[in-house]
Amino acid sequence: MRKNTTRLGLLAISAAVPVVVATPAAAQDADSRAAEIAELRAQIEALTARVDELEREDRASVTTLTNSDVPPAADTAVAETPVDASEPPFDVAWKGAPVIEGRGGWSFKPRGRFNFDAGVVDAPSGTGVDDGFGSEARRIRLGVEGDIPGGFGYKVEVDFAEGAEITDAILTYGSGGATITIGQHNNFQSLDELTSSRFTSHIERAAFTDAFGFERLLGVSAEYLSGDVLIQGGVFSDNIEDLPGERWGVDGRAVYLPKIGDSQMHLGGSLHYADIAPADSLRYRYRPLVHFTDTRFVDTRSFDARSERGIGLESAFISGPFHAAGEAFWQTVSRPGDIEDADFFGGYAEVGYFLTSGDTRGYKAGVFDRVKPANPVGEGGFGALQVNLRYDYLDLTDGVITGGMQNGYIASLVWTPTDYTRFLMSYGRLAYDGAVIPAKDGETSYSVDSLGVRAQIDF
Repeated sequence: MRKNTTRLGLLAISAAVPVVVATPAAAQDADSRAAEIAELRAQIEALTARVDELEREDRASVTTLTNSDVPPAADTAVAETPVDASEPPFDVAWKGAPVIEGRGGWSFKPRGRFNFDAGVVDAPSGTGVDDGFGSEARRIRLGVEGDIPGGFGYKVEVDFAEGAEITDAILTYGSGGATITIGQHNNFQSLDELTSSRFTSHIERAAFTDAFGFERLLGVSAEYLSGDVLIQGGVFSDNIEDLPGERWGVDGRAVYLPKIGDSQMHLGGSLHYADIAPADSLRYRYRPLVHFTDTRFVDTRSFDARSERGIGLESAFISGPFHAAGEAFWQTVSRPGDIEDADFFGGYAEVGYFLTSGDTRGYKAGVFDRVKPANPVGEGGFGALQVNLRYDYLDLTDGVITGGMQNGYIASLVWTPTDYTRFLMSYGRLAYDGAVIPAKDGETSYSVDSLGVRAQIDF
């Protein structure tokens, strides 16, 4: 404001000079007026230069005060860590469904699987069973899984195929090669049982896994994987749907799983013990390959028991498009009083081969894993096509318990168009001896044909 006033004053003086000088000019000569005017102009120019100098000093003073004399806000306030506004608070990946990974070790992923089955069962007409066509939603599972900071993890899954049944509900802690699991999960019996239903080679698992009641149980377990050795063990109670209950048991499994060149070996064994509550009983039985029928041609019916003990052996081999697998399981039941123990047995042998180039069966940490087609549909390929043959044996007869025997001859065709879609077709010729449902004239030795197909998606 001061510099503007000064300049206006100078302009006024400059404008007034001719007026002031004009009046006396009439009495003076021209030379005298010219000298006076020149002197005044020189004084005005000197004054203007001085004003400009003062303005420059004023601006320098203001700049110095702004940069030096005023203390910065950081000296009087708490410093904050700068945040990059362009960095999102989480990352999103894709594994059949979005995997959300947040800062600090959090992650979240929805999961699920849908199995839709249909098929036919053809039994001898004399049995009088309700056979023929059947269909069902075999599994409709939805859940979530993820990680929690500190090495923890979680998984919860519910099956809505028949109401709402909790399948998995676990909290895990992992460090190095060790993992501790608390909640409802599989105990450690059988390669075929522990392999997810998303990755099995037939529409249903081996007969003995269902007959002997292998299922998820509520318990605490630990496993340790180091190099080529996997050790698993835990203490279990009942299935969460059957609680409260008095049953308890222990299970353990050891697997040797070396890689030999490009081939995968698997040799394992398991031990099982379960204490049966006095008010409970046991019953071993099995459907004819498909799940949508409730008919069982082998069935011990309910019998009293104090405990059960199981011993399992398992082996597998994967080399390129070829795989082979086999298991044997002996189940011994201790009965009350002086009743002699009962022994039962089941097992299978299987081979499989991929007809499409570059495909192989997946394997991870002691179980079969996802097949990932080398040339999936949608990327110019056909997907993976696999054929499998299995011999499946089950003996549920011992002493006074006559549950019958089954010899199953099973073939399957599995088409995997993409990593997360599958179509299966299984055919079984099931030969029974001592079947619990007699045919014409009381015959208990006969065969049943069974065919099942499945459409599957998981994420």
